[in-house]
Formats: sequence, structure tokens, C-alpha cells
Amino acid sequence: MTQLQELDIVALTEDRQTTHFETGEPITLYKGQVGTIVMEYDNNVFEVDFSDNDGRTYAMETLPGDRLIQLHYELVEVVA
Repeated sequence: MTQLQELDIVALTEDRQTTHFETGEPITLYKGQVGTIVMEYDNNVFEVDFSDNDGRTYAMETLPGDRLIQLHYELVEVVA
């Protein structure tokens, strides 16, 4: 398994209640919602940006790595 890092594309592994980044209105981020890691903190915790197709952020969440799954668009070879 690869280690998560900044700029990785990730998806949530569970639903999460939060507020809209700009309006402050309550929203739900659903399991499978896709975001980008924008900062890595200590202890496998990450700041994740959730944006629409036009690049507008609708949520910014601090999440532990065990609540994220890394997405891959190309073949990734894992060396055992």
C-alpha cells in the first residue's frame, strides 16, 4: 500500500456532515466523494479540498488517513 501525500486524489470511505466552504450551509459529503490532499499534518492526518468540476471549493476537511482511499488513474506496481 502506498503512503498518502500532498496532491494525491482521494475518496471518502464514509459519509461526513460538514458546512459549505463559502456559504456555511450544512452539506453532506458522501462515501466516495473525491477530493485532493492539499496538506499533510503529523500522525497520518490530511487537509483535503473538495471542489466541483470548475475548480470551486465547496468543502475543506481535515481527515485521518484511515477515512480516505487513494485513487489511481494508471497502473501502479507494488513491490513486496
